[in-house]
Amino acid sequence: MQWPHQFRPPQYLKQNPSQPVITIQTNNMSSMEVKKPFTEDGGYDRGKEVKEFDETKAGVKGLADSGIVKLPRFLIHSPEALSLAATKTTTSLSFQVPVIDFTGYDQRYRRTKIIREISEASETLGFFQMVNHGVPVSVMDEMLRGIREFHELPREVKKEWYSRDHKVKVRFFCNGDLFVAKAANWRDTIAFDFQDGPLNPESYPLVCRDAVSKYMAHIIKLREILSELLSEALGLRRDYLASIECMKSETMVCHYYPACPEPELTFGSTKHSDPSSLTILLQDTTGGLQVLHQNQWVDVNPVHGALVVNIGDFMQLITNDKFKSVEHQVLCGRVGPRASAACHIYPSPSHKYKPYGPIEELTSNENPPKYRATHSAEYLAYYRSKGLDGNKALPYFSL
Repeated sequence: MQWPHQFRPPQYLKQNPSQPVITIQTNNMSSMEVKKPFTEDGGYDRGKEVKEFDETKAGVKGLADSGIVKLPRFLIHSPEALSLAATKTTTSLSFQVPVIDFTGYDQRYRRTKIIREISEASETLGFFQMVNHGVPVSVMDEMLRGIREFHELPREVKKEWYSRDHKVKVRFFCNGDLFVAKAANWRDTIAFDFQDGPLNPESYPLVCRDAVSKYMAHIIKLREILSELLSEALGLRRDYLASIECMKSETMVCHYYPACPEPELTFGSTKHSDPSSLTILLQDTTGGLQVLHQNQWVDVNPVHGALVVNIGDFMQLITNDKFKSVEHQVLCGRVGPRASAACHIYPSPSHKYKPYGPIEELTSNENPPKYRATHSAEYLAYYRSKGLDGNKALPYFSL
């Protein structure tokens, strides 16, 4: 039968007479027969399903646009993972991710208070939100709008940006660990990789070019401010982290989470910690981000105009566990889309292969180094090789 365009399934969901079929209900209350990948002996072939999905270059938004109301199997997570996420969630209002006001960060009294709050948050929760940080709300709103507009481009336009090659500096993809993870997440991404230096804005998609350029100019300034404040929060001189160049480049991943037909069966992002030194996150008001604290999932409630900061694995390594890189996840919802921009901050391009170990001033006979030296390229390579499997990468580098 001929389907209306908005309900037309992606190509890989269309029937092949040589394979078994299943019936999927669509949201116009009709049904369609679609191919389900099987091996010759009748077993499920995840690799085949994932490959065919990836070849559509349509992402999960392509699935959402096709009108599916049942998730493909490769997106469905194990009952154990889903149960663990559900049972650990707390709705208690007794604990909130701290919101730090950066007003007067360059004034002595205010700076002392801000540093104390950053220190407390970084040593315990590993997360905080910041307001009055210097990035105009209008620039943040424009950035979120640009993310949505890119992901909502026609598929034929958007697929020209689709790539799984990490060497491509501006690329669109669905799940960086699609072929590694046991189950995929319900999100699409456009990434901007500045780890080898600034990019020519002409290389950005036109629909979000101005938004990305303006936003990144402010983030680079904010990065330098945070470098100083974190140095002081560690009890080091103000320019210490700048001097070792551990916060001098970025990769920004802009995620798009469409409304999900079965949010109870998948994730927007499974439990993970970030491989970076630091992450600065811009999220819209949809919600869904949770952080793991004392074995409970705590909502990071959106605050319009706020940016979320979290400590990354690389920072925990060089601070010898003084600052904590904490696991977090993103839940799916029937309401969407959700948009976010996570700016992961790494060492400078010239220090990509420089070994970093625990900072000497933060170790002692009583607190010896807990990790071996590594460089950011090695750490990131290991992180990518394992995928978001629910296990932290950091223990691999423990002494």
